[in-house]
Amino acid sequence: MIATLLKEMEQEAQTTRKMLSRVPDDKYDWKPHPKSMTVRQLSTHIAELPTWVSMVLNTNELDFATAPYNPVIINNGKELMAYFEKSLEDGKAHLSKAADEDLQPAWTLRNGKEIYSTSTRGEFIRITYCQVVHHRAQLGVYLRLLDIPIPGSYGPSADEASFN
Repeated sequence: MIATLLKEMEQEAQTTRKMLSRVPDDKYDWKPHPKSMTVRQLSTHIAELPTWVSMVLNTNELDFATAPYNPVIINNGKELMAYFEKSLEDGKAHLSKAADEDLQPAWTLRNGKEIYSTSTRGEFIRITYCQVVHHRAQLGVYLRLLDIPIPGSYGPSADEASFN
């Protein structure tokens, strides 16, 4: 399982790099709706998600009530890409050191007494990968609304010449 998870992490990282590289420096404070995250918040969250692999492997839970969220402040594409690469290396390093049996213990996501999910560590690592894909898709909508060409994810996008 570890080898499979590492392969998937790297495959998704290739697509994530393409998407994050499209974020314009002058739009970090833009958001499409008052309830939406800003481009800065969304792209920073995408860039940090690989560190969740390390967190899952080294803890039994994340309790939002006791672990306040303090995101890194990203101001431009160079910082964003460097942060993503650092996060990716962290996640890959911890996953590379793990054994398949390390994926079996339970891991819980909660906010105080409210439990959002309990799964095996391996299952939650997969959920983390799904979160990357989910938020990357959100970022794609943001970029589309800003009239910025969208890179392909699992094939060409409507903005790429081979698709048109």
